[in-house]
Amino acid sequence: MTPRVTLVVCLALAVLSTSGRGSAADPVGPTVVVAEVARLPFPLTVEALGTARASESVEIRPRISQTVTAIRFTEGQEVAAGAVLVELEDAEARADVAEARAALIDSQSKYARGQELFGLELTSAAELEQLEARRDANRAALAAAEARLAETVVRAPFAGRLGLRRISLGSLVTPGSVITTLDDTHVIKLDFDVPETALSLVGADLPVVAHSAAWPDEDFAGRVATVDTRIDPVSRSVTVRALVPNPRGLLRPGMFLTVTLLRDDIAALVIPEEAVVPEQSRQYVLVVGADDVVERRQVELGRRRPGEVEVRAGLAAGEVIIVEGTQRARAGDRVTAVRRGEVTP
Repeated sequence: MTPRVTLVVCLALAVLSTSGRGSAADPVGPTVVVAEVARLPFPLTVEALGTARASESVEIRPRISQTVTAIRFTEGQEVAAGAVLVELEDAEARADVAEARAALIDSQSKYARGQELFGLELTSAAELEQLEARRDANRAALAAAEARLAETVVRAPFAGRLGLRRISLGSLVTPGSVITTLDDTHVIKLDFDVPETALSLVGADLPVVAHSAAWPDEDFAGRVATVDTRIDPVSRSVTVRALVPNPRGLLRPGMFLTVTLLRDDIAALVIPEEAVVPEQSRQYVLVVGADDVVERRQVELGRRRPGEVEVRAGLAAGEVIIVEGTQRARAGDRVTAVRRGEVTP
């Protein structure tokens, strides 16, 4: 081989050796787009299935066995607390009240006369005490008779909406008979289960949004009221109760709802999703150091949202990672870093 040919070959080899990817000694390497690892708000979203319950719910039953003489409500009616719903036969109860009242009046008269005689020293203190005791007993008997009379009127224990009527006029009802149901649905109790792993993130006053198949275009917003004190040992979940205002009465007790619980006071290390380089079951990112040299680092990922992913371990806030050009850079390379938003020359 002539000296000229040898020189050409050497020059070609030199060009090939310097035309490859950038190295730590090469001041200019592949151009990549980078971004800074930042700690950003990353709200926690938990989805669950829940059941609607009335704020207050009761089956209206009589306390005595008697015949229905009047029905003072209609099905589906909104009633106030203390509203009369049903009246029962009360002739015997009224007679008992009249008898007890007459006995009390008589005993009060005798006690008053006894006080006069005692003042004139015409009767003993023991006899006066007997008259006073009889008066007090008759007063208690009247109170008991009036209580029995009050039980012939069935009233609403709280304000709410009545259900279906289960009795008819003239029916003989007993304490086991259901007259109707009463539900206060102005506020709905929404019970749903969340995994025990989310227990530390769930607390009172967290916002929730519920959806019902019956009203697909409606968002029912509420807040967490309480978290149960026990975890189900089978499902390893805990029951959470939220209160959802229901001013239009769209939600009914027993409805099946999908619940989204949102906690927006949580911050996390967040990186662009395209910066992640998966390899088998591991996840890596390419970190650009202060000298523009690439470091390949394994990371542990957490929750995701469109375009972004949470980093639980492996990175620190402020570090710079490659988000575009991960295929052109390798560990140990020196790169030309361009921030997102900057114009690449």
